[in-house]
Amino acid sequence: MENKFIRILGVLAAIMAVAMYVAYIDQIKATWGDATGPWLQPFIAGINCTLWVSYGLFKRERDYPIVFANLPGIFLGFFAALTAYSSAF
Repeated sequence: MENKFIRILGVLAAIMAVAMYVAYIDQIKATWGDATGPWLQPFIAGINCTLWVSYGLFKRERDYPIVFANLPGIFLGFFAALTAYSSAF
């Protein structure tokens, strides 16, 4: 019973993590043109996701749920930061 609960919890957490980073798409759209937006939070999120993906891949027993949950955050976080930062200047 406990293993099933942990597996379900892991899947739900991974889905929510991906959804959280997909939410950056709206910020990317908003800052694509001349609008400015906050860049620090998505930049830090990109660093955070890079560290978690590295952790998941470099463990002796790879932790693929952590990798797949954070992989979109690397690209979307840094891209959101880049579009917001470049729009500010």
